[in-house]
Amino acid sequence: MTLVRRLSEEAERARDELCALTVRLVRIPTVNPPGEHYQDAAELLGRELAKNGYTVSFHPAIDRPEHTPKHPRVNVIGRLGDCVHPAVHLNGHLDVVPAGEGWTVEPFAGEVRDAKLYGRGTADMKAGLAAAVLAVEVARRAGLRLRGSVEISGTVDEESGGQAGVAWLCEQGIIRKDRVDHVIIPEPLNPDRICVGHRGVYWFKVTAHGRVAHGSMPFLGVSAIDQLAHLVERIRTELQPTLLGRTTKMPVVPDGARHATLNVNSISGGQAGREPQTPCVADRAEAIFDRRFLLEEGFDAAKAEIEELLARAQAEAPTRRYTLEDLLTFHPVQTPEGSPLVAALDRAIAGVYGRPASLVASPGTYDHKHFARLGGIEHCVAYGPGTLELAHQPDEHVRVDDLVRATAVMALALVELGVFGA
Repeated sequence: MTLVRRLSEEAERARDELCALTVRLVRIPTVNPPGEHYQDAAELLGRELAKNGYTVSFHPAIDRPEHTPKHPRVNVIGRLGDCVHPAVHLNGHLDVVPAGEGWTVEPFAGEVRDAKLYGRGTADMKAGLAAAVLAVEVARRAGLRLRGSVEISGTVDEESGGQAGVAWLCEQGIIRKDRVDHVIIPEPLNPDRICVGHRGVYWFKVTAHGRVAHGSMPFLGVSAIDQLAHLVERIRTELQPTLLGRTTKMPVVPDGARHATLNVNSISGGQAGREPQTPCVADRAEAIFDRRFLLEEGFDAAKAEIEELLARAQAEAPTRRYTLEDLLTFHPVQTPEGSPLVAALDRAIAGVYGRPASLVASPGTYDHKHFARLGGIEHCVAYGPGTLELAHQPDEHVRVDDLVRATAVMALALVELGVFGA
């Protein structure tokens, strides 16, 4: 019997375990914001790993502002093996986005229907965590011996940037390149694709400043809302068409995300949200923008372009005044060409699926950025069950068949990397 068949059959035998662990994780509503029930989810994963022989440690991000008594930021890591190389780290984030409206099933029930497992976080990415845990067990049950080391982590706050999760663990030296050779993050990029990086993100806030006046005599004031509207229109008509003309060589999916993009996340001004209203010209308005920049552009050029547009708009009218505030910046990352990790997963996907893998890059960021830039671990990819387009959607789900096969792929990749052998 071939190794691929042995591992695939063991993954199939683990089908019920995979579903059960995913359901247990989904039923803990680790909603971010604000960061609920992280400790419960970390302890569940820790117990599962300890049961399988891992050395388990918990890491609360005690010096991060997000870590509070009400919403503690607790990360968990299990290690199998005595720091022997090759060492592979399998990482999944515990947090999920709010359920939102439009569900036809209970978001946190973990219901299996028509060979699909439904619930918030099934695809993104609790099924991936379950697959990581069982991939190691599948290799062991197939009679293979641990030759290297495995780490499995459940981390927090990925959906809000990962600063108290993977970033903090890397900054503390808990995850570092002398301990880890390869990182697989089972994000839902489709189970026959390997994700080798992502675009950069620059979140910024622009505040428009006006002058208050009586609402019955608006000509005596300067409306900050009008000034902000002018800026948003210029972005729409001048900057966005320019960005649309820029394309990255990275294999970002879907195709529309291969371009540089700029989204208006929110707008507020004047007396928004206040009751009762009073008759005043708005003297302040602000907008938050989400700029996704390309590897070829770089952050400095992306920010300078915004600064230049603001300067031109202000110079054209003495009543216009804007201030720019940086909120969040993550640089693009890309797995090195010729990475042995990509090659191992490519062979594993070809073995299980019978066709070559596709290489893609993510339209949004994920914790690859922290492993690479803070942990110094270049050989990092995203691979796991689930479909990208279902992430954060109502009726989020993962196909159980994909969960099983992705588990077999990860088990085979561990063999290809030399972590397990005969």
